[in-house]
Amino acid sequence: QVQLVESGGGLVQPGGSLRLSCAASGSIFNIVAMGWYRQAPGKQREWVAVITSGGRIKYRDFVKGRFTISRDNAKNTVYLQMNSLKPEDTAVYYCNADLERLSGERDDYWGQGTQVTVSS
Repeated sequence: QVQLVESGGGLVQPGGSLRLSCAASGSIFNIVAMGWYRQAPGKQREWVAVITSGGRIKYRDFVKGRFTISRDNAKNTVYLQMNSLKPEDTAVYYCNADLERLSGERDDYWGQGTQVTVSS
């Protein structure tokens, strides 16, 4: 069993900041990559940022310069620091992990999602 538990969402005014966290636990052998996705009402889920175990990072253009993804490999935890938030960043944010289990199987896992609302 593998679990991803997210925290850190909430309501913030435009221009404000939030920090999301996601901790993976369970029968994990190796985490290949962790990332953040989001889904706004009426829209498809989209990826936001990803970081590999080796530290390679990619961002979608719409968050570059505002969001920072980081990772603590020892804690199997990924963070998303979100600054200069805009109303269009409002969405449910999901954590994703591409990992290998102790059994040798490799699969994608998802967190339960955390709501981020940017509004005055």
